[in-house]
Amino acid sequence: MLRADTFALTALLALLTAFGPISTDMYVPSMPDVGRLFAVSASDVQLTLSSYLVGFAVGQIVYGPIADRLGRKPVLLVSLILFCGATAVCAVAPNIGTLIAARALQALGAAGAVLLPRAIVRDLYSGTRAAHELSRIGAMMSFAPVVAPLLGGMVQVGLGWRANFVVIAAVGVAATALVWLSMPETLLQRSSEPVSMAGLWQRYRTLMSDRMFRAHLGVAACSYAGLFAWISGSPFVLQGLYGLSALQFGILYAVACVGSLAGGTIAAAVVTRIGLTKTIGSGAAILLAGGVTMVATLAVGLPPVASLVLTMFVYHTGMMLAMPSAIAGAVTPYPDCAGAACSLVGFVQQASAAVVGAVV
Repeated sequence: MLRADTFALTALLALLTAFGPISTDMYVPSMPDVGRLFAVSASDVQLTLSSYLVGFAVGQIVYGPIADRLGRKPVLLVSLILFCGATAVCAVAPNIGTLIAARALQALGAAGAVLLPRAIVRDLYSGTRAAHELSRIGAMMSFAPVVAPLLGGMVQVGLGWRANFVVIAAVGVAATALVWLSMPETLLQRSSEPVSMAGLWQRYRTLMSDRMFRAHLGVAACSYAGLFAWISGSPFVLQGLYGLSALQFGILYAVACVGSLAGGTIAAAVVTRIGLTKTIGSGAAILLAGGVTMVATLAVGLPPVASLVLTMFVYHTGMMLAMPSAIAGAVTPYPDCAGAACSLVGFVQQASAAVVGAVV
């Protein structure tokens, strides 16, 4: 079994957290081709992304309280098995409706893989130490959105969009085996409260009554929603409007994602020295700079592809400075219900992203 405060455990948690970007970013270069082969509109194809976000949001709201009651490892294994099965259905989907439904189930499984590492971190650490660990995980995980679109673009060009889901399923099977064989149970004292709708509602009401929880939640949700505006629109703009191939798109998408690696690395280095609030504030300022500069460069007629990619690099950097520290700030005061706190943060993030993605 892996021990706490080791690089191996951090790397495993980063792999699990990467299920979100792996499931979306490998698929993004294939979205225009899915529409062409199924003979449906871009908005219909975009529903495969929105359904994923809805499934992810639903999963986020239920996994945490269940894991508070039953433990982290068994709930994590169930979510991974669901993820692998749903991904296999995506690979053989005969029509867009089946793909939309399977993507929702895939997300329901991926939600546990992304959420529970946050709860595990809170089981082991608190405050700036938790933010430092989440930033380290974020920096490692940031390789996924860099590599995933490149790999997705190459698989799309060579083997077609279904093969991307085969690769994703293989990653899921490997992660399930690693968790089964080496993941320790980190929840030392399980919640005695039964999991019920009334109990969940009361727990979430208590969390939302905390002004500081709401502030941290707002930063985490807004930064994530902006990311999904980019994910939803970029394949159709860069490939459909500006004529990039799937592989060219994957390369430029990866360039923007390198900003996440930069932001996560910087956050891990500074958060224990300057604290959560200053790290979040710095990240929020960089987020603002990226978004405003994107609008300004397009408004004055600068080269659109370069403007979009470079300003999104800035946005990614700010996001990975602000978001891990905001999550740590939200869940640190609640060690007795860390799973539920992580669930509520994750649900609001995904719900916000789903709405923004659908609007875009």
